Amino acid sequence: YDFLKNLLLEELAAREENRLCRKMREANFPFEKTIESFNFSLRPEFNKRTFLGYLTESFIQDGHCLVFIGPPGLGKTHLSVAIGIRMIELGFGARFILAQHLVNEYLKEKQRGKDNTLLSPLKKVDLLIIDEFGYLPYPEKAGPLFYELIASRYERNLSTIITSNKALREWGNILHDMSLATALVDRLMERGDVYYLSGESYRLRGKEKNLWFPLNKKGENIKEKINNG
Repeated sequence: YDFLKNLLLEELAAREENRLCRKMREANFPFEKTIESFNFSLRPEFNKRTFLGYLTESFIQDGHCLVFIGPPGLGKTHLSVAIGIRMIELGFGARFILAQHLVNEYLKEKQRGKDNTLLSPLKKVDLLIIDEFGYLPYPEKAGPLFYELIASRYERNLSTIITSNKALREWGNILHDMSLATALVDRLMERGDVYYLSGESYRLRGKEKNLWFPLNKKGENIKEKINNG
């Protein structure tokens, strides 16, 4: 009996591991980082206890949304991926996509006369993470794309996370339509929260002394010029 029991447990464990691996591949995360490796002491914008509340089943069940805004290197993508991995561990599905890649693939589909091949799965997945929204300029067709995607997910009560280096008030310029951007933000924020991050980039932390600062036309070191005002 014990032998059969252990064999069954091993089979169940193997199936669960395979399920997690499959869902992780489908999510297409750029890296694997957990919330445990995030240094909250460097980001006072976050209340750790509040943020840990996002790592429960209720995040998906309530269709909660998050928007992280700030310069590169502050941990926006790290936090998004950490939530995504946790949701997969809880049995949900997640997808990660760069905003620029989304726009590029959408335009390619339009040129080929194909519809919904790209957007259909993104409209249905439990958690969608759109990374680097607004980092590069978009054509006008991008506005309706993002609105269609977010509005569809809103109607389905699905969770969405967006990272951006542009404040919400600038999204009208990004999408070339202030009314459309307002409608998009309203849907995100009805069941969501926005965080503005600031501070030193993780990637450059402690490396300033190794950076090369060129000379200006007067032969002055730019770094010294900045430090001296």
